[in-house]
Amino acid sequence: MGDDELRWFTSSFSGGNGDGCVEVAFLPDAVAVRDTKDRTLTPHRYPAAHWAEFLSGVRAGEFDST
Repeated sequence: MGDDELRWFTSSFSGGNGDGCVEVAFLPDAVAVRDTKDRTLTPHRYPAAHWAEFLSGVRAGEFDST
């Protein structure tokens, strides 16, 4: 599946203006992540298990700056 065939999702926290946000696309065994500022760059791909671990950390507040 080529990157142009993927269904990309933008974070609901982006405000819809597209500056400084990322998009994700779900693959059968991975997640692709790209920067909305330059969609022509090759997306980063992460194994589905790593993406799940990342989301768990986000939900647990591991990346909060306060």
